[in-house]
Amino acid sequence: MPTVEVEFTPLPAHVRTARLVATAVARPSGVDESLLDEVRLAVGEACSRAVEAHRKHCPAVPIRVTLTDGGERFEVAVTDAAPADPAAAEDVPAVGAVTANGSVQQLAPGVGLAVIAGLADDVRIDPADPGTSIVMSWKRVRPGA
Repeated sequence: MPTVEVEFTPLPAHVRTARLVATAVARPSGVDESLLDEVRLAVGEACSRAVEAHRKHCPAVPIRVTLTDGGERFEVAVTDAAPADPAAAEDVPAVGAVTANGSVQQLAPGVGLAVIAGLADDVRIDPADPGTSIVMSWKRVRPGA
């Protein structure tokens, strides 16, 4: 299973599904069992950020999550279609945490990206056309898995 791609509407309830899918794909791809919570949390942070950006700028456009287990790394890319210019980025929250009732709790800008960086082995932010892609990766303990 080299690549799995999921698209979902920008609703906070779908962030939970994206986290579950990421964990379900990471486990058989060779990510160490002790890192599965980090995968789940990082994907949740990136998806929550994308949901908030979409709800503000492009609510009808789906968010794309791509999970790739090739090579020695397991990689997850969360791609939004919200404006990526600096003026638009200032009013898009960096992260929102999905609460138990499904609402998104706003956190300070930049906090989400810092959390993601602390959870993933490697994080990069790539421009997408349109939008932004947050790409996270973890080392696979069983590269041949």
